[in-house]
Amino acid sequence: MAIRLYKAYTAGTRNRTVSTFNEITRSKPEKSLLIKKHRSSGRNNRGIITVRHRGGGHKKKYRIIDFKRNKINIGGKVATIEYDPNRNARISLIYYNDGEKRYIIQPRLLEIGKHVISGPNAPIEIGNSLPLENIPLGTAVHNIEIKPQKGGQLVRAAGTYAQIVAKEGNFITLKLPSTEVRMIDKKCYATIGQVGNIDASNITIGKAGRNRWKGKRPSVRGVVMNPIDHPHGGGEGRSPIGRSHPVTPWGKPTLGQKSRKKKKYSNKYILRRRK
Repeated sequence: MAIRLYKAYTAGTRNRTVSTFNEITRSKPEKSLLIKKHRSSGRNNRGIITVRHRGGGHKKKYRIIDFKRNKINIGGKVATIEYDPNRNARISLIYYNDGEKRYIIQPRLLEIGKHVISGPNAPIEIGNSLPLENIPLGTAVHNIEIKPQKGGQLVRAAGTYAQIVAKEGNFITLKLPSTEVRMIDKKCYATIGQVGNIDASNITIGKAGRNRWKGKRPSVRGVVMNPIDHPHGGGEGRSPIGRSHPVTPWGKPTLGQKSRKKKKYSNKYILRRRK
C-alpha cells in the first residue's frame, strides 16, 4: 500500500493524505457475504444518547468476515483483495475447494492466486491458520483467539502482529502490539503473518468533514462548557479546569487513569501490562 499526497489546492487538501488503493482488485463486494448494518448513532432502545459523538456518515453494509477459520483441512484460493468500510485492514475473498466463499482479513504479502488452509497440520505460510501450539517460536501471527473455537479477537487492525515468545504447559506466551505480554491457551487458533495495509496509521484526515463522512460528530472540550455541563466548566476567561486531575463529564478520573478492573478474571494470564 502507498499513500497519496495532495497539493494545497484548498485548506482541506493542505495536509490531506489518502490510500492509493493500488492493491484493491474488485470494487463490488460478494453479495452472499453482505448483511445490513444498523446505525444506532449512539442511541439506546429508548432513543437516548448513551455514546456521544456518533451520527451521520455514509451508509455501510457489513461484510461477514471468517474470524474462526474453522474450515479444517479444506484449501482455498485467494480470489480478490477488497476494501472494507468497517475496518482499516483490507479483506480477501477466498474460494474454497468445496465451493464455499468466505472473507478473511488480508495478511501482508498474501497475493491473488495463493492458497490458504486451516488445521493443525497446515504449513507455516502466510495466511494459514493453526493452533498456537503448532506455530514455531518467534513467528508473527494475527487474528488470535482468546478462547478456543470462539474466533479471532486479538490483533486484527491494519499493520499489527503479535509474536510468540514462549511455550510452557497448556499456555503460549505472546507479545501483543500494545507491548503487553500475556498467556493464551495452546489450543487457540491464530493466522500466520502481519495484517496488511501497514500504512493505515500514517494517513492524515486533513479536515473535519472527513470525520463526518465516517460517522464521527464533533467533540467539545469540557473546559469551554458551563459548570452545569461539565466539571471542568465555568470560570472567567481561559481558566484552568480547577481540579488536580481531569475527569469525565460524570466525575470519573480520565486521561491516563487506569480503568481495568483490579479483580478481573484474566489478570492472572497477563505477565506484563501494556505501557
